[in-house]
Amino acid sequence: MAPARPGLFNRFLNGVEWLGNLLPHPITLFALFSLALILASGIAAWFGVSVVDPRPEGAPGRSSDGMITVVSLLSAEGLQRIVSNLVTNFTGFAPLGTVLVALLGVGIAEHSGLLSAAMRGMVMSASKRMVTLTVVFAGIMSNTAAELGYVVLIPLAAMIFHSLGRHPLAGLAAAFAGVSGGYSANLLLGTVDPLLAGITQIAARIIDPGYVVGPEVNWYFMFISTFLITGLGAWVTEKIVEPKLGKYDPSEASVPLDQQAESLTAREKRGLWSALVAVLVVSGLLALTVVPADGILRHPETGAIAGSPFLHGIVAFIFVFFAVPGFVYGKVVGTMTSDKDVIKAMSTSMSTMGMYIVLVFFAAQFVAYFSWTNFGTVFAVKGAGALQALGLTGPGLFFGFILMCAVINLMIGSASAQWAVTAPIFVPMLMLIGYSPEVIQAAYRIGDSVTNIITPMMSYFGLILAVAVRYQKSLGIGTLIATMLPYTLVFLVGWSLLFYVWVFVLGLPVGPGAATFYPVGG
Repeated sequence: MAPARPGLFNRFLNGVEWLGNLLPHPITLFALFSLALILASGIAAWFGVSVVDPRPEGAPGRSSDGMITVVSLLSAEGLQRIVSNLVTNFTGFAPLGTVLVALLGVGIAEHSGLLSAAMRGMVMSASKRMVTLTVVFAGIMSNTAAELGYVVLIPLAAMIFHSLGRHPLAGLAAAFAGVSGGYSANLLLGTVDPLLAGITQIAARIIDPGYVVGPEVNWYFMFISTFLITGLGAWVTEKIVEPKLGKYDPSEASVPLDQQAESLTAREKRGLWSALVAVLVVSGLLALTVVPADGILRHPETGAIAGSPFLHGIVAFIFVFFAVPGFVYGKVVGTMTSDKDVIKAMSTSMSTMGMYIVLVFFAAQFVAYFSWTNFGTVFAVKGAGALQALGLTGPGLFFGFILMCAVINLMIGSASAQWAVTAPIFVPMLMLIGYSPEVIQAAYRIGDSVTNIITPMMSYFGLILAVAVRYQKSLGIGTLIATMLPYTLVFLVGWSLLFYVWVFVLGLPVGPGAATFYPVGG
């Protein structure tokens, strides 16, 4: 019997679903936003909307008269610019190439079976005491390969918990919390890092045309966040979710529960060990280029890691770190015997990106129009002025920002779609009150992650529900969301506090070479 939902919570869930269903597809949303921007720019330009340019005199991009005025795209010149730049807006969109290149390497590792085998081996070899921690940790690590955690780990975790005499939905919840609630945490850089960094860089250049945001700029914070989310996820599972679920009654299942999780074969184990050796070899070779003081991938002038070819080429290393071990594993287990198999894996990986590429086309137009019209700067200056007038410029401001991102994520479940809409407004605005784009992006990633597990708008929510119904035929959307809500609340509070302590109490950078503050007027 599914637990009854409180009336208030029930109305909240219904409201989220209603609002989410009112919104069109993110692709349609960007198309509508682009049209709205064109119309709004014509109206704002007609009224002469303008602000004082916040950039110092002589700074790149500063207007000659010291004023920034909204530029109309609802004009002959605007139409000419739209038509002339339609293709270059798309092909020049920073996240597009970096994500596709990184995904080529991830595709080899995924289609060779390396990532699936590593995940299964990690979870199935864990002791009974450590299994919850391992499931959450494996979920977080699975984020390097898109749908793998949803398709492989979540059903596997439910099976393992059931085989241990524990409630299978507790295993499903723990895995779902790691895969989706801890989406932005990871020990490794994945495809989400260049994706968000590219959008952040475009937004930051509204204020500072030369600003560079690399994929690695949040790595330190996301690395330590992995351990926090692992611990919090395991604690919520064992102290809140599992006791609430109670003892599992197999008669509640909608199908016979005779399935068993498959252990790793001897060949798969050899493949994993071989892949580990490949990782160590690649790591050693890469270390030779950056560890020595005269390493060839250090900065050619300063000799430092900051601003070096190593950091600028981090996407290439993501590709190599997945592709080489993936191919070695595939060669050992027989899933990759020739170059044709490697090419097929990369091609298959690219074929899954069709929706993303269409989304990028429309998102790129929206972001470009936002920049051309000067709306980004106008909103940033007005917003920063309002925050200063209200005295909301201290580090505590980020708690509100994280919460806002978490709420928006209930309606727009795509990390890239939400950030493409909000970054051009909030990155410049918070830069103007003194915070760096890297710190702003790290805060966004917290809000974007924690509500993934309680929104039906998340693309894999239906898949998770289908797996859960196998174990409890009466389970509905509300029950699943109610089960996951404790993770959201604990992650939101715990992760936000870690952010505050890490950045503003300890003064630690969120990533290599990442500043905490932006020198306003500098």
